[in-house]
Amino acid sequence: MGRFKSYVPGGVIPATLLAFNQDLSIDEAETRRHLRHVAGVKGLSAITVNGHSSEVHACNFDEQRRVLAIASHEVGDKLPLINGVYADGSIEAARIAKMALEEGASALLVFPPNSMCMGGHLRPEMALAHFKRIADATDLPIILFQYPASMGLCYPFDTLLKLFEQVPAIRAMKDWCADPMLHEKHIHTLQSLPRPVNVLTTHSSWLMSSLAMGANGLLSGAGSVIADLQVALFQAVQAKDLRRAQGINERIYPLQQAFYAPPFLDMHNRMKECLVMLGRQKRAVVRPPLMKLGDAELKRLKDALSHAALGENGALPQAAE
Repeated sequence: MGRFKSYVPGGVIPATLLAFNQDLSIDEAETRRHLRHVAGVKGLSAITVNGHSSEVHACNFDEQRRVLAIASHEVGDKLPLINGVYADGSIEAARIAKMALEEGASALLVFPPNSMCMGGHLRPEMALAHFKRIADATDLPIILFQYPASMGLCYPFDTLLKLFEQVPAIRAMKDWCADPMLHEKHIHTLQSLPRPVNVLTTHSSWLMSSLAMGANGLLSGAGSVIADLQVALFQAVQAKDLRRAQGINERIYPLQQAFYAPPFLDMHNRMKECLVMLGRQKRAVVRPPLMKLGDAELKRLKDALSHAALGENGALPQAAE
């Protein structure tokens, strides 16, 4: 239940889901069960809570604190916990960061403020002030979350370099730039800085390709379902075992296609449904505006689980050799 000091984000990091009751309150018992299951996977470097996958956008401050406290109690003595910092304002972001330190987090995953989507990329001083305020609130290492340029919330490359130079607490970047050429530039440049910044890919729809470029880790909501396979793939790529990596990727592929199909916003909704199909959760409830999936989509998910050779008893078979 304690903080892992001197933790540097890298390796395989699942972003966990959050279970809800039918009345939309947090289902603590099922959330605890989910956390224990994911933390039981060998080869993980950490677990993330209060991220996109746990519907942090729909959780208030007290609920976020409770989620982190639950995770700290259940798995905090086994693995470092990374807590999401999702806030439109810098003052609130610093408040969340301070709370994360108090509740035993080992690192922060800082989302870009939605308030910057209307041209914030043209004011690099805004990003610098935001991250400096968060860094001043705690001594926790920070993972910067990089979004696609199309969403208006990305940090331009030159801004990234300024951030990494002026805010030493930033030790890694969760890269969702959605641009293979830029992603490879991130990997080559950022991991070779005088003070290296690990690139954690979240390009889960083309994970093997991304890892093969040399990313030093991955941070993915899909790890809530297939952390075993993600670990196996990461290790195979690190070992330069192409044949084994391709075999594992063949099992991941059908779920990648199912999870990240349009509409993209339903990806974690789909993952919840898969956990129910695998017997790992009792129900797949999401908070509005997300909505329950239809029968046709549920059938596609069931077929994807079958093609990925995931057992209905909730256990993953051994990764392909």
